[in-house]
Amino acid sequence: MTRTFRRRLAAVVLTLVTALGLALTAAAPPAQAAWPVLQQGSSGPDVTAVQHLLTARGHATGADGAFGPGTASSVRAFQSARGLAADGVVGQATWGALVVTVRQGDSGPAVRAAQVMLNKHGAGLGVDGAFGAGTAAAVRSFQSARGLTADGIVGPVTWEALAGGGGGGSAGWALMIPRSNLPRSEFDDPHHDYPALDLPTATGVPAYAVTGGTATATSNSRCGNGVSLVAGGVTYLYCHFSSHAFSGTRTVAAGQLLGRTGNTGNSTGPHLHFQITAGGALRCPQAFALALYDGRTPPSPSSLPTSGCIG
Repeated sequence: MTRTFRRRLAAVVLTLVTALGLALTAAAPPAQAAWPVLQQGSSGPDVTAVQHLLTARGHATGADGAFGPGTASSVRAFQSARGLAADGVVGQATWGALVVTVRQGDSGPAVRAAQVMLNKHGAGLGVDGAFGAGTAAAVRSFQSARGLTADGIVGPVTWEALAGGGGGGSAGWALMIPRSNLPRSEFDDPHHDYPALDLPTATGVPAYAVTGGTATATSNSRCGNGVSLVAGGVTYLYCHFSSHAFSGTRTVAAGQLLGRTGNTGNSTGPHLHFQITAGGALRCPQAFALALYDGRTPPSPSSLPTSGCIG
């Protein structure tokens, strides 16, 4: 074998190895976001999901989204039972032991945990613990958007993507009520006398934070039981709840439960009143709501008109 031939052979081998490496790199699945670390003082939908999962694993825990002493105690009990370090902190090892694979036809607190996580990403599901066709479709949509196998099954990889990816909906947005409750046409109806949106619902429909921010539970004769959500200098007001999901003020994520619809305050029937204040003025929320319904990033609140409210 001549020196020239050996050089040519080496060049061919190098080319083939490089091409194979590029092909393998292109075919590699996208890296998954790391599990979030949760501990006493944490709050939000990830905590709510952990609380549901603890219940599913036999450690009954109230699902209020606040990681308090009771949740920490449940975590330590679960960790001890699984031979993990009982530090009360939900890190990678504890997440891996907690998650339960769920699929269409399943029901119970593990399904509620999956629905809470999907809502964090804008699914707008009712958290009823029943894994039906709507939940399966939401799972497949989330999986497709993350480059995962879109099989509609919430297994460990999908759980990690749900937990590790922050925000809700498109760029951190979520629809204010589950899509299944009203047709799209209801989201572009003008309010009867000023820039706002009235969504007719039954009493008890879950109402979600449209984006992350600071939420304050309120109660007065006009709005009834409501929530004022402030984010980026914009105020999103929800009115006429039958019940609040929390009291006082707390930081919430997009898709987090704020309360349930009702007929309190100055109201003629069960509905959700929703309004946006930006730049010191009430803005027409119809185009904003339609974008959320369609899964699109909504227009900037400050760009919304102050009159002529149509979709």
